[in-house]
Amino acid sequence: MKQAEIKKLSVAELQENLGETKKSYADLKMAHAISPLDNPIQLRNVRRSVARIATELTKREIQ
Repeated sequence: MKQAEIKKLSVAELQENLGETKKSYADLKMAHAISPLDNPIQLRNVRRSVARIATELTKREIQ
């Protein structure tokens, strides 16, 4: 998910999206541990999406 898309979402949507993204990251990690993924770069992209969403939530809490 791009930063511009994240900025348009509300706090509730961000929290929901964060939960879903963390779950998909955990699922990908588990699948990769069992057998290698076709595209292991997915792990990095999903992990960065989690970080972007968490950063935006923190930024909004500070304001």
